[in-house]
Amino acid sequence: MKRPLSFKPATMRILSLLPVLFSLPSFAADSKPLLPCTIYQPTTNAYYDISPIAVQPLVDHKKAHKDDRTESWHARGYDFGTNFTLNFCAPVIETLEDVVGIEEKLLKNISAFYEWKGKKYSIGQTSTELVFRGRELSLNYTNGSPCDSPTTHERRKLKHSDDDDDDDDDDKKKGDEDEDDKKKSHKGKPSDDDEVRRKSTLISLACDQNLPLGKAHISFIGSSPDQCTYFFRAKTMAACGGVKEPPTGLGAGGVFFVIFLIFLAVYILGGIAYQRTVQHQRGWRQLPNYDVWASIFSVVREIIIILTSSCSRLMPRRQGYNQLPASGRGRGSRADDENRLIDQLDEEWDD
Repeated sequence: MKRPLSFKPATMRILSLLPVLFSLPSFAADSKPLLPCTIYQPTTNAYYDISPIAVQPLVDHKKAHKDDRTESWHARGYDFGTNFTLNFCAPVIETLEDVVGIEEKLLKNISAFYEWKGKKYSIGQTSTELVFRGRELSLNYTNGSPCDSPTTHERRKLKHSDDDDDDDDDDKKKGDEDEDDKKKSHKGKPSDDDEVRRKSTLISLACDQNLPLGKAHISFIGSSPDQCTYFFRAKTMAACGGVKEPPTGLGAGGVFFVIFLIFLAVYILGGIAYQRTVQHQRGWRQLPNYDVWASIFSVVREIIIILTSSCSRLMPRRQGYNQLPASGRGRGSRADDENRLIDQLDEEWDD
């Protein structure tokens, strides 16, 4: 009767790592890191990148080419009375100072603004987060200059109301006085109406394949009645989307290399576990196919020895005395030759 295989704790720990190793490729394939100003369409999984129309400031030592923009994008306000300046996923490149209701440290983060009666108003801070609402792609800027309070707009409406209804006007005045008394009774505590509301911008991005990739056509749609939210529509080829994957740190070669390392680890760890538990091998013989790898290593070693010896022969030797033969037989033969030469000379002298 064969004894069932029993794995040791070390082997069990090695085998427990195999599911983790096999899960690495699927994890690398499923992860899709998003870069700033990029998004995937939820239904079609199309990839959108709006960064080509983001205007970047030129470096000091760089000269502007004919295609480089030296100012941010502009939108005509028409009946609004002023024009707008904005950028996409980046602050405007113009230098701003004394913007209404914006701290000095936040001036460099303004992505949209307009100028009215000598004053500059921010209509949103920089944001790189794109949003899909259905099939509409949009970009939203918030935390601009403070909006007018609701009571101010209500008073403006009251100025245009009928002046004939005196009773209604008296009631409204009394109501305003009552509200002022209530505010005084709160001892300076801010109420919900006193919360500062700030201007914001909503940009709808539409596809236009007739425009070059780095170009955009921006139109001002309108604003809310209290002039607290501003709506724009931008047509650009960057909003057409595509199926091309964004550049990631791990390409096709990197994925293949990771898979190769995983299979190599499985081959070595699984072979060691088998050789140790089933074949009861120890030392280097625990490696899988030890005889094959040992023969390959010996062949490689012989090739290296042959190449090094061949290269040493080709190298030039130092000039000097030739090396004498090291064997004793060589020295004896030379001595015999000398003795025969001496005997021959002696015989000639005797004659």
